[in-house]
Amino acid sequence: MAFDRRRIEPWEFEDFFDPRQFRRETCLFYEVRWGSSRNAWRSTARNTTRHAEVNFLERFAAERHFDKPVSCSITWFLSWSPCWECSRAIGAFLSQHPQVTLAIHVARLFHHEDEQNRQGLRDLLARGVTLQVMGDSEYAHCWRTFVNSPYGGEDHYPRYPSEFMKLYALELHCIILGLPPCLRILRRYQNKFTLFRLVPQNCHYQVIPHHNFLVVRGHFF
Repeated sequence: MAFDRRRIEPWEFEDFFDPRQFRRETCLFYEVRWGSSRNAWRSTARNTTRHAEVNFLERFAAERHFDKPVSCSITWFLSWSPCWECSRAIGAFLSQHPQVTLAIHVARLFHHEDEQNRQGLRDLLARGVTLQVMGDSEYAHCWRTFVNSPYGGEDHYPRYPSEFMKLYALELHCIILGLPPCLRILRRYQNKFTLFRLVPQNCHYQVIPHHNFLVVRGHFF
């Protein structure tokens, strides 16, 4: 994995963070603040042979000294949510460094129908990690902070259809509640088309208001 001090290019941002795309590689933007300081250490990371989250944690722990009881706040913006192995590594890191808090914003959910991945995300929440799907404000922040946008183009970040963000947010809500998946993502015609489809069951309707499932019933991309 590479830690990049530079900003990424606009086309890279769209390739990584468009919620309708499914690039296998993960991009991680991070902000680190110590104590009450308003200054943040910001950079980007990507995975190569190992996942970006694990490499970040190992390198961060090796380069930073935690012998002083100073609080540390870490914010991640991830193109994919952590897999169960990364969730376990994150949990171990937080157990070793109780002064660290972590907030994670994700563009997409990684293999969200896999029960191990779902449990891994629930374990993170149980450890106090904030976990949310990226919305318009997070996309705007990442564009202005981590992207080498053209001069005067800081406000011209990609406006992705809100339906996809709502679909992922609804599925994350199901994960948190321990419900089975309600979102199905199907690739068709040699992966040239993608179908996002809601398939709620009775158990979903019993605990989630019906209008939440009216976001979109099916959407091709």
